[in-house]
Amino acid sequence: MNLRDRARILRKSMTPQEIMLWSQLKHLNREGYHFRRQPPVDGYILDFAEFHHRLIIEVDGGQHAGDEKDKRRDARFSQAGFKTLRFWNHEINTSMEGVIDAILAVLKQGPPPALRATSPATGGGKPS
Repeated sequence: MNLRDRARILRKSMTPQEIMLWSQLKHLNREGYHFRRQPPVDGYILDFAEFHHRLIIEVDGGQHAGDEKDKRRDARFSQAGFKTLRFWNHEINTSMEGVIDAILAVLKQGPPPALRATSPATGGGKPS
């Protein structure tokens, strides 16, 4: 099974916490943010991503505590200019407002500086 097929299956079998967060992230479209759920990227399937702002959001259960694979993956995406926010299931269950506030705080910082300088939308980069 390829990564795209696996991502499709994961979208259909999201955890209750992923469903709760996804319902909130969809509302951020009105503020100009566009999240994707379970996008396959560079050999990984992310929980949620907002690509313009280079933000990855992961919803983790207890099995992820201190996971070395997660640390390596986060470092790899960090080198590519992404910021990863990780939230525990219990945070989604008990403090959704705080989770959304943390996400918005990062989004309101705008895209990473290197991307701002080369974005055609901000006057940088090559004209189309």
